[in-house]
Amino acid sequence: MDNLLNFVIWKNTILEWIISIAVIFVSYALLQLLKKIVKKRFGKIAQNTKSDFDDFLVTLFSDTKSIFLMVISVFVGSQFVELPIQVQQVLRVGTIVVVMIQLGLWLTKLVTFLVSKRIQKPDDEGEIDSTTANAIGIVAKGIVWSIVILIVLDNIPGVEVTTLIASLGIGGVAIGLAVQNILGDLFASLSIALDKPFVIGDFIVVGDLWGTVEKIGLKSTRVRSLTGEMLVFGNGDLLSSRIRNYQQMQRRRVVFPFGVIYETSYEKLVKIPDIVKQIITDQENASFDRAHFSSYGDFSINFEVVYHMETSDYVVYMDTQQSINLELFRRFEEEGIVFAYPTQTLYIEKS
Repeated sequence: MDNLLNFVIWKNTILEWIISIAVIFVSYALLQLLKKIVKKRFGKIAQNTKSDFDDFLVTLFSDTKSIFLMVISVFVGSQFVELPIQVQQVLRVGTIVVVMIQLGLWLTKLVTFLVSKRIQKPDDEGEIDSTTANAIGIVAKGIVWSIVILIVLDNIPGVEVTTLIASLGIGGVAIGLAVQNILGDLFASLSIALDKPFVIGDFIVVGDLWGTVEKIGLKSTRVRSLTGEMLVFGNGDLLSSRIRNYQQMQRRRVVFPFGVIYETSYEKLVKIPDIVKQIITDQENASFDRAHFSSYGDFSINFEVVYHMETSDYVVYMDTQQSINLELFRRFEEEGIVFAYPTQTLYIEKS
């Protein structure tokens, strides 16, 4: 029996081969057992938590491919025997390929989970468009599998990854020039989704155009103007413009001027800043800043008033401004103060 166990095959005894095969089967059985434990025990724990990320992790490891576990087991068992260099090389490359593919599958599922999570649970800044979120997911998956393929190719003997990348780079430049505008809008869409200069529902002004953002697509953004028509902006052109986002405004600074006639007495001029201050202070959402006799105009004595609205709601602002204007008109009427309007006085000298 001892002679049989010591019989040599491929530079290894029968006993060494038996040990190696036993290690393979034991390793595979332990990995499968670990997989079941994670699925059952940790699955029950994950169900009782509020977070769904632990549920995702349980599902992720439960869906691990059996061929991955087998290849890992074979690689561990092969360490107990001496194999020819060619066999070792094939085993090493095969292990790297399977491990990288499994890693790519894990990362792909992670990207899918994060994208779906982002779409289902919008944050306080507004909902991200599902098309844009899916586009980010596609780009992320493409990056993951590109890295996986490059690592696999780099470990295959005879494959020059540097030369391959250089060749792909030349072809990529040619393709990029052909679809330059499309790629520009695509990456602009990703920039909008990540940087969030605006989100769906924001009221924005671009040049002399304004409206509410309704959709952020892969190539264009659609804005509904106040007059009802749909404005379509290319994402690249939109980001290269100066965008005014009124939705993100916390306070509105309001400056409004008015003028009174030159016949107004000094005593009444002195009262005007206090009258304005009292009117603005009585408004619910307004904070008075200043009111000053600012300049002498061609036909009026000019005053400048500054106050802040503590809300970004435009309708509330207009209601407040209307109340200020009406109350100012009433108070001036009581005080005998006359608003100025464009007039011209001719003085004729008698000769």
